[in-house]
Amino acid sequence: MMSAADDTRVAIALHGGAGTIERGTMSEELEATYRAFLDDAITRGFEKLRKGEPGLDVVVSIIQLMEDSPLFNAGRGAVYTWEGTHELDASIMHGENLDAGAVAGISTVKSPIALARAVMEGSSHVMLAGAGAEAFALEQGFEVMPPEYFATDRRREALDAYKANEQAGLTPEADHKFGTVGVVVLDAAGNLVAGTSTGGMTGKRWGRIGDSPVIGAGTYADNRSCSVSATGHGEYFIRHTVARDICARMQFGGATLEAAANTVVMDELVAAGGEGGIVAVDPTGEVTLIFNTAGMYRASINASGEKTIGIYSDES
Repeated sequence: MMSAADDTRVAIALHGGAGTIERGTMSEELEATYRAFLDDAITRGFEKLRKGEPGLDVVVSIIQLMEDSPLFNAGRGAVYTWEGTHELDASIMHGENLDAGAVAGISTVKSPIALARAVMEGSSHVMLAGAGAEAFALEQGFEVMPPEYFATDRRREALDAYKANEQAGLTPEADHKFGTVGVVVLDAAGNLVAGTSTGGMTGKRWGRIGDSPVIGAGTYADNRSCSVSATGHGEYFIRHTVARDICARMQFGGATLEAAANTVVMDELVAAGGEGGIVAVDPTGEVTLIFNTAGMYRASINASGEKTIGIYSDES
């Protein structure tokens, strides 16, 4: 994909959620749809980076593609809360000066990742939540979306099944925990950027917020180490500050990106009972996509132009 004459080093990786994603659990047509989307999204993102577009712009634009698609649990197609509403979270971080922005528990903004960026660039804060975040969105000129914009039959059926299982005293389906989307990049200026957006957990209550909007847990970027976006059971990712831990192991311990990510996701999280995965990129354009579940929707193109697209755990 890259010519030998062009030594600009850029890289990108994305995920569309991790969890119980096993062969035979979806139709061939749906699997093909996911793979085509992942291929298109990663290719678009890489080409934008190759043209010199800032990493911040690329991360937002590719996450917006995923927020607009009902295939993923972010924006349109987000999962339902117990009360039958949508509560959306997102965060973004730029590795040059450690600038960051995040929103949590919003329900009327079409693109949570765009609002997270607005918090970073248009306020003196890092995280805004609930009604305050909605008020900030209006001040920033964001369009208000009706609740039905985010609604899909697939997610409503998932909520109904979740409630039925819980009320019957059965263990809820494992898939209710997962579905976050995220993008990490190395841009042509040498900056690392990470962003994450989610609808959270099916059936969540009491304003529950997971790791996606928490800087250091679900998202982190530092030009001195790496950029990381996570997906999985958020409570574990918060407790173990997964994204920051990976970067810190590189910055202070001298670990490679792959070694740091493997230790955190495959050792630390597994020992704690935490399920999920991450995508990450380092300053040389190396990427890693690591998860401890049966599958993770994922794609990447490293600085050498090597493309990877996968869904299941047995794909390299």
